[in-house]
Amino acid sequence: MANVVVVGAQWGDEGKGKIVDWLSERADVVVRFQGGHNAGHTLVISGVSYKLSLLPSGVVRPDKLSVIGNGVVLNPHALIAEIDKLKGQGVEVTPQKLRIADNVTLILSLHQELDQLREGALAPGAKIGTTGRGIGPAYEDKVGRRAIRLTDLADLDTLPQKIDRLLVHHNALRRGLGQPEIQASAIYDELAAVAEPLAPYAEAVWDLLDRRRRAGDRILFEGAQGALLDVDHGTYPFVTSSNTVAGQASAGSGIGPSSVGYVLGIAKAYTTRVGGGPFPTEDTGEVGEFLGTRGREFGTVTGRKRRCGWFDAVLVRQTVKVSGIHGIALTKLDVLDGLDEVRVCVGYELDGERIDRFPAGQGAQARVTPIYETMEGWKESTAGARSWADLPAQAVKYVRYIEELIGAPIALLSTSPERDDTILVRDPFAD
Repeated sequence: MANVVVVGAQWGDEGKGKIVDWLSERADVVVRFQGGHNAGHTLVISGVSYKLSLLPSGVVRPDKLSVIGNGVVLNPHALIAEIDKLKGQGVEVTPQKLRIADNVTLILSLHQELDQLREGALAPGAKIGTTGRGIGPAYEDKVGRRAIRLTDLADLDTLPQKIDRLLVHHNALRRGLGQPEIQASAIYDELAAVAEPLAPYAEAVWDLLDRRRRAGDRILFEGAQGALLDVDHGTYPFVTSSNTVAGQASAGSGIGPSSVGYVLGIAKAYTTRVGGGPFPTEDTGEVGEFLGTRGREFGTVTGRKRRCGWFDAVLVRQTVKVSGIHGIALTKLDVLDGLDEVRVCVGYELDGERIDRFPAGQGAQARVTPIYETMEGWKESTAGARSWADLPAQAVKYVRYIEELIGAPIALLSTSPERDDTILVRDPFAD
């Protein structure tokens, strides 16, 4: 049986939570391999909604092991609050159910404050659209080799020198921003307060996953955000601070690339984006408002309204190639029900020339205009469909056309937020 990597094939918010939860029935271990608590999943199970930010989607299942990999940046206070919130909903998250990589980087209060200060200092047109949760600054400290990691909390006597190294950098930034310096004792107290609660969860995750893989367990790797927010392959600089493509599943969990297996991309039947940055198919008129209202397009973590537009096959085709996607889970097809016509972006025009990819340059990205194909819509409902026979003919035609344009088959089709309203074409774990 193959292991499976799930990645967003657009700008995030594609409905990964439901698909990962649906797949987790077939998995033994669910691994979160990048990002922080700026991302979120909403799981709807038997009418109950669970909103997750850091925890892998497998935590709502009693017989699954959930893992937070080293590619994540972890806010200890956010994690503890999320565990407490789930406990209030009747879900116990124990060290037997959750393991955290001991080499994971920690997000501190100074990261969050710096994130907000820098974004606030930018002119409106230059703002990235960060959530202000400290994700970027934490990753900066990681690659700058001054981060505090979970394993450091196991020996508090070594913390002062690590904190001093961290503050040499951060206090210089704060002086430049006109902010008071941070005292080392404040950071020490912040870390010491979470050392005991987090200690039982820490483990060498790379070794754990190797053992589970060798024992024949099926591993599901869960990504956050979407491939178009990848720091290398996304719409830079309007991206997140981590690699969100499928290749990060290996580096972000410590498992070799030969063990990753099937790559499942998640894409909506239309396109959405949160925050700033280019969005060729964005519709700021009636259609965009319709999609946002019908699709309930508000961020799980921030509550921010998402920008909406038609399906962009060029971008998803690019993601299929960059992430090595074997199949797509197409979500929210039901949002398009009732439209007289639906449009699909099949190419771009840039400076009078047709192109079939999204350019890397920021200026060129802002100048591209979409080339659309228009299809007849369908009046019948697709909501809750669980087989192809339940779908209107035009809806099936739309799905098949998307397959043709993006160069990847539809492996699953989601027709509502409920986990069982899913048409399975090909089980990723069966490959």
